[in-house]
Amino acid sequence: MRTLELAGVSVPVIGQGTWRMGEEPSRHKHEVAALRLGIELGMTLIDTAEMYAEGGAETVVGEAITGLRDQVFLVSKVYPHNASRKGIPLACERSLRRLDTDYIDLYLLHWRGQYPLAETVEAFERLREEGKIGRWGVSNFDVADLEELASPTCATNQVLYNLQERGIEFDLLPWCQQQRMPVMAYCPVGQGGHLLRDTTLKQIAERHGATPAQVALAWLLRQDNVIAIPKAVQPEHVRLNAEAANLTLAAQDLAALDLTFVQPRGKQRLAMV
Repeated sequence: MRTLELAGVSVPVIGQGTWRMGEEPSRHKHEVAALRLGIELGMTLIDTAEMYAEGGAETVVGEAITGLRDQVFLVSKVYPHNASRKGIPLACERSLRRLDTDYIDLYLLHWRGQYPLAETVEAFERLREEGKIGRWGVSNFDVADLEELASPTCATNQVLYNLQERGIEFDLLPWCQQQRMPVMAYCPVGQGGHLLRDTTLKQIAERHGATPAQVALAWLLRQDNVIAIPKAVQPEHVRLNAEAANLTLAAQDLAALDLTFVQPRGKQRLAMV
């Protein structure tokens, strides 16, 4: 699978998301199996957060990476209300226990909250010095937030980005690309299936012998320094996600998608879910 450099490490351009995992005990073994299959297929970047099922997703991930930790690039996120000088180390320790590991490769601030960014960065840097995390980054930050952060050690910005949500293309994505800061796209195939029912997307998928979700992922990955983190539990969907990295869209495909999903013509409020 194609890779790019994130936090000084070569990672796949398609990883695995875990939002909504860990919520139902009846799905636990299937979620663990899906993540392990994804690792086997090369999607070795796994993204999670203490917010997801209030730690339940981290527990699923911890089981999935048992015996495979050295193969995995692990990303987790801290709640804003825990992002203080005292709160971050405690939150990190809880995440480490659930993940059953002694370090997190990349630790993100989930979104901005009440604590000054300088205080959060100080706590992140202390964790890095202690070897509890490899690098740190942010999520749901707009250009003004990143400019205020003004930190060359911020490794990534994870944001909502898909065909239906293109607002970051006006200023945020170009800013990150100029700074050589990889963007992690969450919800890359939308939510609830609405995007994947689009007629244009279906037509392009048929031409390529692919699925609408694979086209949506390939569309994202046409951009430099973008990582997609789709979530999948069904083995078939996991395999299709991995194969999407090999799909290249033609100029006519991209033009058709631009007509259906219009590029932003001005600054838009950063979309979040």
